[in-house]
Amino acid sequence: MRRTPAADCGEKPDGAYDQRMLTPPGDWKDHLRRIDETMRKISSITDPEELVNVYWDGVDGLLPVNDYISVSRRNVAPPEYLITRSSRFVEDINPWTQRNRLPRCSGGIMGEVAYANGPMMIDDLAARLREDDPAYQYLHGFERMIALPNYDNGEALNMTGMLLPSGADFDMGNLPLIHWHGSLFGRGTQNLVLRNQLAAALARLDRELEIVGAIQRSLLPRELPKIEGVELAACYETSARAGGDYYDFFPLSDGCWGIFIADVSGHGTPAAVLMAITHAIAHSQPGSHTPPQDLLTYLNRELSRSYTSGGTFITAFYGVYDPRSRTLACANAGHPPPRILRGGEVIAMECAPGLPLGIMDDEVFDQSVTQLQRGDLIVLFTDGLTEAMAPTAVSGSRELFGFERLDEFLHGCKDASARKCLDDLCAAVDLFTHDADPADDQTVIAMRIL
Repeated sequence: MRRTPAADCGEKPDGAYDQRMLTPPGDWKDHLRRIDETMRKISSITDPEELVNVYWDGVDGLLPVNDYISVSRRNVAPPEYLITRSSRFVEDINPWTQRNRLPRCSGGIMGEVAYANGPMMIDDLAARLREDDPAYQYLHGFERMIALPNYDNGEALNMTGMLLPSGADFDMGNLPLIHWHGSLFGRGTQNLVLRNQLAAALARLDRELEIVGAIQRSLLPRELPKIEGVELAACYETSARAGGDYYDFFPLSDGCWGIFIADVSGHGTPAAVLMAITHAIAHSQPGSHTPPQDLLTYLNRELSRSYTSGGTFITAFYGVYDPRSRTLACANAGHPPPRILRGGEVIAMECAPGLPLGIMDDEVFDQSVTQLQRGDLIVLFTDGLTEAMAPTAVSGSRELFGFERLDEFLHGCKDASARKCLDDLCAAVDLFTHDADPADDQTVIAMRIL
């Protein structure tokens, strides 16, 4: 049904005007069947131009007028307007994707219509139409025009004129229903355009977040270090494309290793950005990243003064492991204490707690030292693990995985390798949450002392 012009405004078409039937054939049952079939077809359409074409093909002949012209002043500077559709268009052009090919006009009868901002009746169209009118080729041969608006935020940005030849009859009693029908259809089409624009914007955003996530993951250790007398395993999962969890290992003097795990408040891109900043600061810290409280003090000062004034913060645990003595010196900035599985007992590692990083720039962190033993399994984690939620609970509220369930699970890791324990733990959390996407980032590091 839709056709578009081969030339700009002002060119007159060749050939005589072919008047078409104004009275729809058939009875109401046939009309209802055709409309029902059309509505069924358009219910699954996502392209607005396809929607318009299928709709007009379906109702062709059912409406009392067959000839029309549509104009738009959306995103056009006054007094210009675009002719978007006409029953005399001869070439297919999509008015949404090929807008630059539509006739751009100024003035004339359709200029009045485009800026009428409401319904407009022109009963003397033939008498008023001049050959130099920019829309002459679309209007000549018609006696009357009934123009109805499609409103957007109260403004008639689009107008559709029904064109009647001399002697054609039109029941004005149908006009309110036609206006109502046309406005709803126009609004539905515009909503489909907005939906597609939103989908495209979300797709672009998702691609950007995917890139952010890839950059963020590149800041994590590419492979776990080989620490004398230690088996290491790590698991990292974000709740979005990018996340705010961070873990790292720092080679120190005398064969010691710094072990760092942190969790930025919130998640998603803002947390990922602050995670990257934390990584950069940690790697620019002068000295040898020991003793542990010195690194946390440095990070806290830099973050508080420049990056966390908006209320964000970072919980962090940093330990320095000495393979010769099997000691772990640690400092804690509001982070969940690691768990130690020793024999058949699970205990929380003693590490003096301090405020999270980024709250007070003069926070003082204390150091604790834990003597580890052969066979010990140490599990460091972020709170996304213990705060993983089951979808339902007997109490009617959502239940957390929690520390107690974590400790119960670790009891079964007595003879398991660090990798096996970690894989089974992640599987247990997935089972508990029914494989739901995590609500928060989850990071776990397991160390088995050999």
